[in-house]
Amino acid sequence: MKLTRRKFLQICAGSAAAYGTSSVLTPQVVHALKQKAGNQPVIWLHGQGCTGCAVSLLNAQRPDIAETLLDIISLDYHEAVMASAGEVSMGVLDSALADRAGDYILVVEGAIPTAHNGDYCYIGEKDDKPVTMLEAVHTMGERAKAVVAVGSCACWGGIPSAPPNPTGAKPVSEVLPNATLINIPGCPPHPDWMVGTIAHLLLFGIPHLDRLKRPTMFFGPNKIVHDNCERRQYFDKGQFAKDFSDEGCLYELGCKGPITHCDISTRGWLGGVNWCVRSGGGCIGCTEPSFPGNTGDGLYEKLPAAQVPGLPSINAKANTIGIALGAATAAGIAGHALGRAITKGRGKGKEG
Repeated sequence: MKLTRRKFLQICAGSAAAYGTSSVLTPQVVHALKQKAGNQPVIWLHGQGCTGCAVSLLNAQRPDIAETLLDIISLDYHEAVMASAGEVSMGVLDSALADRAGDYILVVEGAIPTAHNGDYCYIGEKDDKPVTMLEAVHTMGERAKAVVAVGSCACWGGIPSAPPNPTGAKPVSEVLPNATLINIPGCPPHPDWMVGTIAHLLLFGIPHLDRLKRPTMFFGPNKIVHDNCERRQYFDKGQFAKDFSDEGCLYELGCKGPITHCDISTRGWLGGVNWCVRSGGGCIGCTEPSFPGNTGDGLYEKLPAAQVPGLPSINAKANTIGIALGAATAAGIAGHALGRAITKGRGKGKEG
């Protein structure tokens, strides 16, 4: 049976529950990719980052990363996994430009330093001169079929761009403003998000994206972490934890789930076993541009009430969340507070 885009999206949305694992590459998808992809060349450049995105990719399951790289795509350049080095590895980039211009996919991990002409990050040498990450992204990005920014550093600037940002770190969108760009944020992104997005790109072209250029199949307006959190019932009852060991919603402790768009609360990590809140911590909002706090909200600082959709009936959308929900949110949280105050007042009256 031919793999349709509708079926592919159903697999992406329901893979964890339906297949008992955390992988979008079911046998049906793998077969379709092998038939169509034809070892699509992928160039992966690594700028300012911790390599966490690459490590996450290497944890792809069913099939494992070896089959993914050897039979489905051709990861021609990736500093962390390729065996070659020096002139041989840099020659791979030259070959891609000469032979596959307009056909290869450029993946960028990490922020891109732009201060002092990009001298804060070199990826190699050419003609005895250092090649900066800034130069490589410009050169390879302008000739790529599509550019995929993986991880919050590449998508938003992430930790490297936090004040005072001495290296002038910038996201891909600011370095390649005219590129056909797909953002896959996360710190790190789930392997399904990366492999699934590349699979869609190979099989069906550019996936449907939201305002922030994130694939809606993983980061859509109906995929708010808060809505599928196992602690959501506590939020609705106005029961907030004061310590991470307490029962209750973690909103007061800085959880960013109410404004974070991704499906991690249903997909889970480690084969669907765990995710941030289930392991005892709050959501840090790593798929949002505000991560890791460059708008003033630190990882453990409580979100302003105006940013939190406080009522289940609010249809929070990725492109409108924030100011539009402020009034309703404030009313919802105020309602919880007023109800507790009235109950407490009645209790004091009876005692008197």
